[in-house]
Amino acid sequence: MVRQSSPGGTDRRGRPTRLLLVAALTLAPVLAGSCSAPGDAREGPSPAVRPGIQVLLSDSLHLITGRRAGLVTNHTGIDAHETPTIDRLFHQEEVELVALYSPEHGIRGTAEAGELVDHEVDEATGLPVHSLYGETRKPTPAMLDGVDVLLFDIQDIGTRYYTYVYTMGLAMEAAGEAEIPFVVLDRPNPVGGSLVQGNVLETDFSSFVGMYPIPMRHGMTPGELARLYRDAFGVDAQLHVVPAAGWERDMLFSDTGLPWRAPSPNMPDVESALHYPGTCLFEGTNLSVGRGTSRAFQQVGAPWLDGQELARAMNARDLPGVTFEAVTFIPRDPGDGKFAGEAVEGVRLRVTDPATYDPAVTGVALLVESRRLSGDRWSWRAAHFDRLAGTDSLRDGIEAGREVEELTRDWAAQIESFLPLRDAALIYE
Repeated sequence: MVRQSSPGGTDRRGRPTRLLLVAALTLAPVLAGSCSAPGDAREGPSPAVRPGIQVLLSDSLHLITGRRAGLVTNHTGIDAHETPTIDRLFHQEEVELVALYSPEHGIRGTAEAGELVDHEVDEATGLPVHSLYGETRKPTPAMLDGVDVLLFDIQDIGTRYYTYVYTMGLAMEAAGEAEIPFVVLDRPNPVGGSLVQGNVLETDFSSFVGMYPIPMRHGMTPGELARLYRDAFGVDAQLHVVPAAGWERDMLFSDTGLPWRAPSPNMPDVESALHYPGTCLFEGTNLSVGRGTSRAFQQVGAPWLDGQELARAMNARDLPGVTFEAVTFIPRDPGDGKFAGEAVEGVRLRVTDPATYDPAVTGVALLVESRRLSGDRWSWRAAHFDRLAGTDSLRDGIEAGREVEELTRDWAAQIESFLPLRDAALIYE
């Protein structure tokens, strides 16, 4: 059991534009193949999984043939041989790539969380890069002028708070309003697609770190989320999902054989992604989550904490799939401004069994113990915490001294209500 827890004309090559899509994407197993764009001829073992960009070019090119394409992407949009999707499409004879769109952290993923991103020109291709994390977070009609199909290719990390999937949702809306197809080049959920954990966001707390009522850990791929947005949440779009061939729901990223690119500056590896559904909640407090270190979101602390005592208290809870060890770390130029250059005491979380680990419940337990040990030194960034938590009841309950079991008691019922919506949107069985 896995569920608890521009009008018509011709392009630069004289080809007609705005052709109708002539076939729907099949989700049956795709045929192996290659194309003339750079990247497929690299030597080395074949990975277990082929991301959507490779499936598109080998099996589903009809979705974009003869069209002027826009691409929402960043540095994580790569094939299995690390060739950027930008390059694969730019050198593809059957399609004309005309515009790029960048999310939070920018087209190269180097901007800190919350840092606004400017419009720019891509040096390699000369294409305009329209920022979707600056003056607007949704492509404007002007940004889509001359675009016949809009594609999305970004690696998500499987947690509600991550903004890339909301950039996807807003881009879907814009494509629908412009009456152009929206194509998701799917990628694996790096923390697996089986476990669904945490609470479901209350719509009163909708924001760019949680736009839709989904759980903290949703167990879905970007393509599946796009189907959910369309079918359950009313995002009107001509949606096509190109699947990641070979991906299975119980795979972690390490099982895929694909190269890892840190999706954002403080998401260095899958270990951080596994803890993120819980430890990200500390962004709404005055404690550090290890930004400015090599283990962001794997450790939590503050200069006043007793790390040994916190580790003892957390290990005494005997939470499944995780252990805690006392650590001291020094944040260097942390993007959140917390404790730069100071010695911070706290705990490091280590996953011992991904199949049983519940990072959401673990995060709540860690909040309870950290709050208790901090005393008067503790403070909330209340509005931000509630946006992340998708509710104000969690913060209120912790302040009232409630225990973890009471704080999370209704989470199972919330997930059970969400599962039918999720099941209808799933692609990979």
